[in-house]
Formats: sequence, structure tokens, C-alpha cells
Amino acid sequence: MSETTKSRATWSGKLAFVLSAAASAVGLGSMWRFPYLAAKYGGGMFLFMYLVFVFTIGLALLLLETSLGRKTGQSCIGAFKAFGKKYAFIGIFMSAVPFIIVPYYCVIGGWVTKYLFGYIVTAPEVLADGGNYFSGFITSGAESIIFMLIFMVLTYFIVALGVNKGIEKANLIMMPALIVMAVAVAIYALTLPGAMDGLAYYLIPDFSKFSPELVISALGQTFFTLSLAMGIMVTYGSYLQKSTKLTSSVSQIAGTTFAVSLLAGLMIVPATFAALGSGDAVAQNSGPSLMFIILPQVFENLGGAATIIGVVFFVLVLFAALTSSLSLVETCTSIISDGAGWSRKRSLVATIVFVTIMGVVVNLGYSSLSFIQPMGEGSSILDLLDFISNSVMMPIAALLTCVFVGWIIKPQTLIDEVRVSARFRLANVWSVVIKYIAPVVLVIILIAYVAQAMGLFSM
Repeated sequence: MSETTKSRATWSGKLAFVLSAAASAVGLGSMWRFPYLAAKYGGGMFLFMYLVFVFTIGLALLLLETSLGRKTGQSCIGAFKAFGKKYAFIGIFMSAVPFIIVPYYCVIGGWVTKYLFGYIVTAPEVLADGGNYFSGFITSGAESIIFMLIFMVLTYFIVALGVNKGIEKANLIMMPALIVMAVAVAIYALTLPGAMDGLAYYLIPDFSKFSPELVISALGQTFFTLSLAMGIMVTYGSYLQKSTKLTSSVSQIAGTTFAVSLLAGLMIVPATFAALGSGDAVAQNSGPSLMFIILPQVFENLGGAATIIGVVFFVLVLFAALTSSLSLVETCTSIISDGAGWSRKRSLVATIVFVTIMGVVVNLGYSSLSFIQPMGEGSSILDLLDFISNSVMMPIAALLTCVFVGWIIKPQTLIDEVRVSARFRLANVWSVVIKYIAPVVLVIILIAYVAQAMGLFSM
């Protein structure tokens, strides 16, 4: 079924859904947070724990959200409200998450766009100057806003084309291209002198590194990289036809997400060992500092291939950022459309206005609004929004969802939905995870991340 003004859009098939959902999950968190955590916690040990959590708790929560969306045919507010108006608050709370995330995500997308442009027109040593290039850019005000707007326009244009002609087609191109480029960069990195030491460090478990901090970090990374508790998977599930097998679909989404995270580490950790002699630079730098300061230095140390590697890598990262921003903007648009009863076009315009204005504010947090340091000296508006959404609201939203499904409407409600199109042999196990295991895990994640932000806990 295609989109019309009278009917809800649906994916053209299972492949379109799996690629689009996996594309949403494969974002900047996979590219800059996973390699950092893997390097920090001894490589193989973290990799193993992440694998276990992705295919247990992560898979269970993915199935919950997609089946909830498909059963109700609504984005998150309508999905919860379908079981009673008194439950709409859960959907409203979850709906706030993408509206908080997408403005600052587009700011970072602008940074990626700038670095891709930089590697095309500038000598690589200019970008690898220890951070001056990066800090000069983000504090520039006008220039950083321009590149953010370029990234936003790309996102808005694709979403405006619709679910089938826009998001679906874009992901059918970008996801395979992303994987091919990641494989190519990883293979090249492994051919460099000294890279095998990095490969061994990354893949061979170091049991001396096992710790509660490792477990919590692996749980958190699982949670963040699967696009859970943002309303995205509920929205994408609402576009599913009843014939689509949910069990195999979510397994393929989880598998693709894990594979891209694995490739991100294979690109970055061995290359860092080859260029700098160890993985310490990765283990000590996460987020923007890894992506925009450390990695340009790594590329510069690779010699003549620096420009080519830089261009390919940042095209890859741009695709990862775009695939996630598409799902965030689409989710915001769907939430407004379902909640307010507006047309898709009107809802998208409202989303664009809000996201663009908020994006400018976040951007100015590094220049004319840099005096606003909400989380202590040196912090920014972006840091606050990231903490509120990722470390506080998402675990709470997931916890409320698990309690809602596990104890109010009961797991059997969604088990019946899953069985519309597939056998569900592990239904009893899934019920136990949703009712007991996932809520405990989510409380642990919430406490750990809040304690970390308050300086009471180190990860």
C-alpha cells in the first residue's frame, strides 16, 4: 500500500522495514561511542557482553515497541491511548524524547558535513591540528549554523518525499552503501603495520577488565543504539503490514545494528594502533573529541591515504547521521499528525520550524550563548539536552512501557499480535524479560547514569 491522504503509509515490504529500522538504530552512537567503550573495557570482553545484551534485552524491547505500533496503527501517544486515555501520559512522555534529541543531533550532523567538506577542499593536516580547527568551527556561530542547515535540508527533503518515496528509498541506498564503505575502511585499516595488535585487543576478551561498570556500559550502549524509548520503533511498527513477521524482522534489525557497531570498532581501533601505537587515544576520548579531533590525527598519521580515508569515513558517518535524523524527524511528524489530527504536510512544517529554531539555539550554545553552562563549567546546551534525553527520559520511558505491557495490558496482548504473522516459541521467555528482567536493568541504567552525571560514579 502506498501513502494517501486517507490511509496510513505502510512499508513496501519486510526488507524496507528492516533496513529503515536498522538505519535508524545505526547512528552516531555506533560510530563514536561503541569504539570508545570497546577500547576502554578491553575490547573482546565488552564486545561479548554487548552481543549478549543486544540479542536478549535489546531484542525483547524491540519486539515490544514494534508490535505495539503495529497492533494500534499509531505513533506512541495514540498507541498508549488506544488502551485508555489515562495511559496517554506514557506516550506523551516518550514523544518528548525525539523532539529533544533531533535539534542537537542535526547540530552534530552539521559538524560531520563540515568535516566531509573539509577533507574535500582542505589539506588533511589542517583538520588534524589537535582540536583548534574543530573548536574554531563550532564557536564560529554563522558557519556552524550554515552547515547545520545543510544537514537539516537534506533530512527535511527526504522526509517530505514520504515513507515510501523518501525514507524507504533513501535507506535502501544509504544502508548498503554505509556497510560497504565500513567494510572497505576496516579492511584497509587491518592492512596497516601494527593493526593486528589492535585487532587482537579489540576481539580477544580480557577477563581482567570485567567489572560492574563494563556491564552497565554494555547495557546502556545496547539501549541507546537500538533506537528504543524514542517513539521511533513504535512509529515504524505502525507502518507495518500484518503479514510481516515481527520475530525475524527484529532479529535482523538487532543483527544489522551489532554488525555495524562491530565494523565501527574494526575501522577505528586497529587504525589507531597502527597510527599511534596503542588504543589509549580511543579509550580516553568519546563523542565529538574522538570523531573530530583524534580520528583526523589518526588519518593524518596514515600518510598519503589520509584525504581518501577522511572523505570515505565522513561520507559513511554522514550516512549514519542522516539515517537516524530521518527517523527522528519522521517520528516527530507522525506524533504531531496523529496527536493533532493534522495532515502530514502541516505536521512536517511544524516539525521543521521547531527543530530549526531549537537547532540554532543549540548551535549558539558554543558561541553567543556559551555563557549558559547548565551542567557545570565547560558544559553546553547540547550536553544538557543529551543528558536529559539519553540518560534520564529514555530509561524512564522504557521502564514505563515495560510496566504498562508487563503488568497492565499483560504480555499476552502483544504475544497475540506477534502471532498474527509468525510463530512465537519464546513467548514465555519474552514475558519474563518484559515483566521482571528489563525493568530491573532499566532502573540500574537510570541510577548509574544519573550518579555518573553527579560525579558519584565513574564509567
